[in-house]
Amino acid sequence: MVVVATISALNLAIAGLVLLSACGGPSGERNPSPTAQASTTTPTVTSVPTPSRRATPTEAADPRWQFFVADRTRHTSPWYDGARRVMIGYGCTPAPFYDPDPRCPDGQGFHHGIDVAMPCGTPLYADVDGVVLDPSTMGTPGAAYGERAFRIRSGDRDVLIGHARRVFVQPGDRVRAGQRIALASDSAAPDGCHLHFEVRRTGGGVTDAVDPAPLLQLS
Repeated sequence: MVVVATISALNLAIAGLVLLSACGGPSGERNPSPTAQASTTTPTVTSVPTPSRRATPTEAADPRWQFFVADRTRHTSPWYDGARRVMIGYGCTPAPFYDPDPRCPDGQGFHHGIDVAMPCGTPLYADVDGVVLDPSTMGTPGAAYGERAFRIRSGDRDVLIGHARRVFVQPGDRVRAGQRIALASDSAAPDGCHLHFEVRRTGGGVTDAVDPAPLLQLS
């Protein structure tokens, strides 16, 4: 009888251990199977906005910049990155870089474009569809515009980009609005890095330049 009782007690103990193991231990938490461990919930991904190329970075001012306009607004434009100040506007100007012009008072010179201050290397973009002109047939605009100045013909006007470096387009190339075309520099610019933006009638020279403000679209 003692042997039978001992065997019965042993069987009960083994059964208890089996049941405890199946339930996951003393805490009663079931041990997950490998299949159960794999999560079926798709994690939430927070999208990060892509920075706009129109963002205005923090940049040190060029100590050579000189401003000959009362406007202190930092303007944006589809033609360049960031928000920038105008250095010299179109027309009569007290800036000392130009010969006196009979159209202007007090011996002032005449500026045929708009100069916009920006650090060297600022990306420049086309905001028109057009064709890059070949300087061998059109002639170069002159040393004052820098070594890599170029023109884009769009309809009945030529857009001249001065003081550029690392130009990304070649004569004969067709450009599209929004296309990166060059980087700004200080080539032939004693007053620091800037964009010289000029608009001329088709095939015209400097005396055929017109106010470029409507096309530059400063805002």
